[in-house]
Amino acid sequence: MKKIIIPLLLCLLPAVSFADAQKGLEIMQEVEKRDLDWQDMHADLKMILKNRNGDEHIRSLRMKTLEMKDDGDKSLSIFDSPRDIKGTAFLSFTHALDADEQWLYLPALKRVKRISSSNKSGPFLGSEFAFEDLTSFELKKYQYNYVKDEAEAGVDCFVVESVPQYKHSGYTRTMVWIDKQRYIPLRIDYYDRKNALLKSQKFNVYQQYLDQYWRAGNTVMDNFLTGKSTTLIWENYQFRTGLTARNFDKNTLKRSR
Repeated sequence: MKKIIIPLLLCLLPAVSFADAQKGLEIMQEVEKRDLDWQDMHADLKMILKNRNGDEHIRSLRMKTLEMKDDGDKSLSIFDSPRDIKGTAFLSFTHALDADEQWLYLPALKRVKRISSSNKSGPFLGSEFAFEDLTSFELKKYQYNYVKDEAEAGVDCFVVESVPQYKHSGYTRTMVWIDKQRYIPLRIDYYDRKNALLKSQKFNVYQQYLDQYWRAGNTVMDNFLTGKSTTLIWENYQFRTGLTARNFDKNTLKRSR
């Protein structure tokens, strides 16, 4: 009897794995489907850097994003304060499997620096966000696996494992808690190259815009290795403002204000 049962169990295991992978993919396809055709977006942000002793440093910035068809989104972030970082600008072109293109303009040096693909896991301007955390969600960048159902902040969620399919990621995988009703992320756990939990990001105070698109009022990234955190407070969301690809030309980075 044992000789019969064991092969049967082994045959069932791949089917279960395939089912979980398929369910994970379907969940993330729905996430993508519900956030299409917003065209462009502008928002004002405060970035609060907190060290392990609780000391805070506050920055203000503006972000513009352009939704792209058949490719990843383009985004431009411009820092307004404090004085030592004012005028710094960050431009990002997200791609699905090709290397993302990112540039940083540093006014003190009066030059544009391209961020290499191998450095995307590095910290963004001293924050707990890595450069690769600042790209748009692209379905093809990951393989997915449904893990379980679990509540996050009292909300029923799907928990989906996402494994990066692009080179030079600083993560072996992420675990994403997706609200079952709105199909929006409430939490993302990031695992480093040794598969140890490195960071956790939580999305709070969601509001709906244009009767369809959900955006968080603040996001908090906690780094368990450094004991530091970075909070982003989002304000003054505006959609469909008429931005075009010309607003995201890397040659205009030095003139961004």
